[in-house]
Amino acid sequence: MKISASLLSARDNLSNIIEEMNNLDVDYIHLDIMDGLFVPNLSYTDNEIELIMKNSNKKIDVHLMVNDIDTYVNKYLKDNVESITFHYEAIKDLNVIDKIKKHGIKCGISIKPETNIESIYHLLPLIDKVLIMSVEPGKGGQEFIPNSLEKINKLRKKIDTLNLDVLISVDGGININSAAPCIKNGVDILVIGSALTNSYNKKEFVNKIKV
Repeated sequence: MKISASLLSARDNLSNIIEEMNNLDVDYIHLDIMDGLFVPNLSYTDNEIELIMKNSNKKIDVHLMVNDIDTYVNKYLKDNVESITFHYEAIKDLNVIDKIKKHGIKCGISIKPETNIESIYHLLPLIDKVLIMSVEPGKGGQEFIPNSLEKINKLRKKIDTLNLDVLISVDGGININSAAPCIKNGVDILVIGSALTNSYNKKEFVNKIKV
């Protein structure tokens, strides 16, 4: 089980939280990028993004919540980026998948809670990861949507049936309680935000997830 740590809820203490993450057994830093159009909010400033990219010793897991996928992808074709994920609902041109993969970066597709998981089955052979949103994208602190587990389960079975090497990630409302059923249903990567960054004992929190 891998953990991708989202730092959005800790922006007022970003330098310190990056240092803490560097010393924990987390696998990636989840970088939420929002354009104020695909979702109503904006995320990090350019300075904050630079701070994360330069000071994290973890690979960066980029999640684009944007309309203009191609323009934003160009900004993150960097050596320390593990994967770039964009939204199925915003896709206009599938050539962006090849652009990402040609740079040795994994390509992911994310779906909103209201999007049926079956909608992306035809894209599975082309990508490396599916990010299932278990809350509405664009806002932190929401509760996990229970029917996300059914999506995870269906997707796990489809990937296994097709014998594909596609990872399943889930993002939104992940804590100790919601992590367990996600793992049981076949998730490979948990995106964890405030439950981790606000934890009194972050090392113990990570250890409980990774048991």
